[in-house]
Amino acid sequence: MTDRPTGSEFGDGEPVVRDKRRIDPDTGALREPSEAPAAGPGSGSAPGTPGTPGAQPPKDPSDLIGPSAQEALLTEALAERTADLQRLQAEYVNYKRRVDRDREASRELVIGSVLTELLGILDDIGRAREAGELEGAFKAVAESLERVTEKLGLVKYGEKGDPFDPRIHEALLHNYSDEVDGPTATLVMQPGYRHGERVLRPARVAVSEPTEQLPAEAAAQDGIPVENTDDDKSADTSAE
Repeated sequence: MTDRPTGSEFGDGEPVVRDKRRIDPDTGALREPSEAPAAGPGSGSAPGTPGTPGAQPPKDPSDLIGPSAQEALLTEALAERTADLQRLQAEYVNYKRRVDRDREASRELVIGSVLTELLGILDDIGRAREAGELEGAFKAVAESLERVTEKLGLVKYGEKGDPFDPRIHEALLHNYSDEVDGPTATLVMQPGYRHGERVLRPARVAVSEPTEQLPAEAAAQDGIPVENTDDDKSADTSAE
């Protein structure tokens, strides 16, 4: 006797025949694909499992906490985003300031370089003015050039009687005089020019210092009497 298949293999104990043909043999029409059969007992998939018919989507973790905890999380996230935006804004402001500062420094450097090349022409104009030869069309051109350089920020300095400043003056001659109270520019051989805080060319001058600062050896050579110091007086007393 042949054993009959059990229900665990064929459902209710009868063979199960499934027609998977795409074309209906009776009508010749195309069949629509049939839906997957519902999971039965022993299929290994429990209702509600993702990927199976009737499965429910996983719950949002925020649904598992209370309203106060959700508000705290949102507040923290908002604070983090606000801090990020503030940091980006500060970085942008610093970058813009640095770019503007570098651009202005480059501009000042270029203008200073051009003005430096024009100093020789300005010297010629000054000598021509002193000699009384600045006339006619040459005078108009010279004055126009001086106005342009002044508009670009070129400043001429160096006058007789100015206190000597080694940062902006260059001493070509040195002497002593009773008419000054300190190091003084008594003769300007060549004017100086500056552009902003930058000295393009120092003023070349002759410097005079007060006579009381004259060294004793030089004073003796010049026939200027020099009073004895306390050390000299004590030395004379010891000799006596």
